Amino acid sequence: MAQMVKMIYDSYRDLMDNKSDPRVNNWAMMGGPFPTLFICLSYAYFVKVIGPKLMENRKPFDLKNVMILYNLFQVIFSSWLFYECLMSGWWGVYSLRCQPVDYSDDPMALRMANGCWWYYFSKFTEFIDTIFFVLRKKNDHISTLHVIHHGCMPMSVWFGVKFTPGGHSTFFGLLNTFVHIVMYSYYLLTAFGPKVQPYLWWKKYLTSLQMIQFLLVMIHAFQLLFIECNYPKAFVWWIGMHAVMFYFLFRDFYIEAYKKRNNIKSTLKRQQKEMIKKKEEEEEEEEENKNNKSMKNDDIIYANQYKMATGYISDEGLRNRVFIDNRGLSME
Repeated sequence: MAQMVKMIYDSYRDLMDNKSDPRVNNWAMMGGPFPTLFICLSYAYFVKVIGPKLMENRKPFDLKNVMILYNLFQVIFSSWLFYECLMSGWWGVYSLRCQPVDYSDDPMALRMANGCWWYYFSKFTEFIDTIFFVLRKKNDHISTLHVIHHGCMPMSVWFGVKFTPGGHSTFFGLLNTFVHIVMYSYYLLTAFGPKVQPYLWWKKYLTSLQMIQFLLVMIHAFQLLFIECNYPKAFVWWIGMHAVMFYFLFRDFYIEAYKKRNNIKSTLKRQQKEMIKKKEEEEEEEEENKNNKSMKNDDIIYANQYKMATGYISDEGLRNRVFIDNRGLSME
């Protein structure tokens, strides 16, 4: 048993020390996966268990100004990461078909590796999204999709930075930072309140944009299974399967949200029709009551009215008695 444990440990150390990129071994959090794993698990436990429990008997925090500053920071940070991705390879240097990792100390290669580490760091800053939900008691926003997406990403990106900080898989970071520029711009505008709501008609396209992102990553990654390319096949599967998982999670969320939105619309339309029908029935009933009351009043002829309403007239020697009832003038 002890020998097996030692063998596993030695294999782990060999993987971490000899199979990884030596340029990043001394960078923060790059010594091993466990600090990142611990933070991810702590995040999930806090937002699903501890946080809601702590806020249970407290009033929600008003974080409007804090959220404006946070979302502005994320827009700027994502824009910088997107720019770094372009300038360190994807602007005319990298190939969309096959791009091996450059493990040299070339300035551009180091710039890409540095950008990969900051992209990894950005995944921790995104935890604040969920913490805001907890502090504002928006627990219905803390969905399984939300927690899995944010909780998995730092761990996923850690392996990329540790073993392949550059090359083919950084296409995912390029797309993801662009999507986050759009996404956090939307969050920034919503933080200003209802006055900007008329300008946020494009909200419905955000989830579609994210799904398109994952489809492109799938195609880009899995193409290497059919061509020769000096890029680790393990990371082809790692990136590709992450894209598959997130695509289906986001698709299910989109379908559920679409159904919910349609159900709400259908319910509102049905309620509106019922209200109109009820109002029409009430109006008809009220009109009928008025008519009945009017008819009853017309049927009553008081004594003084009767005297005034009866008499005799002569028409060419004929004596005809004339009277008036509720049906009008008639002759007898």
